Amino acid sequence: MDEIKSFNISKALVLEAYHKVRANRGAAGIDEQSLKDFERNWEDNLYKIWNRMASGSYFPPPVKAVEIPKGNGGKRVLGVPTVADRVAQMVAKLYIEPSIDVCFHEDSYGYRPRKSAEQALAVTRERCWKYDWVIDLDVKGFFDNMDHDLTMKALKHHTEEKWVILYVERWLKAPMVMMDGEKVEREKGTPQGGVISPLLANLFMHYAFDKWMERNYPGNPFARYADDGVIHCRTKEDAENLLYALKSRLSDCFLELHPEKTKIIYCKDGSRQKDDHDNISFDFLGYTFQPRRSRTKRGKIFLNFSPAISGKAKKKIKEEIRKWELPSRIGVDLETIAREINPQVRGWINYYGKFYRSALYRVIEYIEYKLCMWARKKYKRLRSSKEQARLWLGRIRERQRSQLFVHWNFAN
Repeated sequence: MDEIKSFNISKALVLEAYHKVRANRGAAGIDEQSLKDFERNWEDNLYKIWNRMASGSYFPPPVKAVEIPKGNGGKRVLGVPTVADRVAQMVAKLYIEPSIDVCFHEDSYGYRPRKSAEQALAVTRERCWKYDWVIDLDVKGFFDNMDHDLTMKALKHHTEEKWVILYVERWLKAPMVMMDGEKVEREKGTPQGGVISPLLANLFMHYAFDKWMERNYPGNPFARYADDGVIHCRTKEDAENLLYALKSRLSDCFLELHPEKTKIIYCKDGSRQKDDHDNISFDFLGYTFQPRRSRTKRGKIFLNFSPAISGKAKKKIKEEIRKWELPSRIGVDLETIAREINPQVRGWINYYGKFYRSALYRVIEYIEYKLCMWARKKYKRLRSSKEQARLWLGRIRERQRSQLFVHWNFAN
């Protein structure tokens, strides 16, 4: 039986939260305790978390600032909580998410149960065929600028549970320790990397954007993935007026649209051929939407406005492939390489192969190129000829297409 505490938090919920955090893996926080270290004494560690949360004495430690590269060459700063704090945040998330998520807009797709980026891409593609214009939104520094008072106001609208309100407020205010050791107090924002942050971000944008759009522009469908989104419009004038109003709305919520990245796009295709518009493409969730040559079932070529893997995504994937250093791994065989790279390649194919699959062929060719380089370094008889290495690999591909590399089946 659970001990009597100030807050009714079950030990079973803490255990469930731990299993979720364990499955998600993740880096160590400011205390340098890894998940493996935490697991060595997991029962005592979970008891401490439960005891402090249930008694009202849980105070989150600072989050650790970690830089990761952005697609544009810049850096994004993540705030990584400790393993114990991730468990504590997961406790709150598991408790409140079911009752909050059911209130969210159907076209909010980011970080939600039974919602996905693929769904957002599919609905955006269909709407681009029906609407001539798109507003490509980019909220400037959203996670760094999310207003705490408005966030707490939104949270209190959905729950009266005192421990949830208490700890969310503490998580929002937890300082961040930067790479140089400086401790920075936070008066706004929620750290990317926090377990509770995506839910709070969706809650904030639900009122700042989704509900506002629903009330004021019901005829303009949108798709939003966290702070990334697109809005569809019938005319350019409609798009300009809506964008003007949206800037004012977000300003009221202490947010700002990025002046250079937010654009109005013309969805040019075979039946929409206006030539006086500079912007006829936009990026959304790793895909570029733009006019593309497509083929009907009868073989007729036509111009279609549709998505395909973006140039930034392809560049990022190729950088990852280079990190594998396949040509230098002559001490292993093809089966070992396949086991190691297949999970990652399968993920790329499953995501970026959903739409306009042929745009992914160059990535597949690059993997093949690296495998050929490996073969030429491993086998003396192949070193003098790229063609011989390619043919050798091709013969293996024909014999073991479905058993070895997942990308060998991609074009079929």
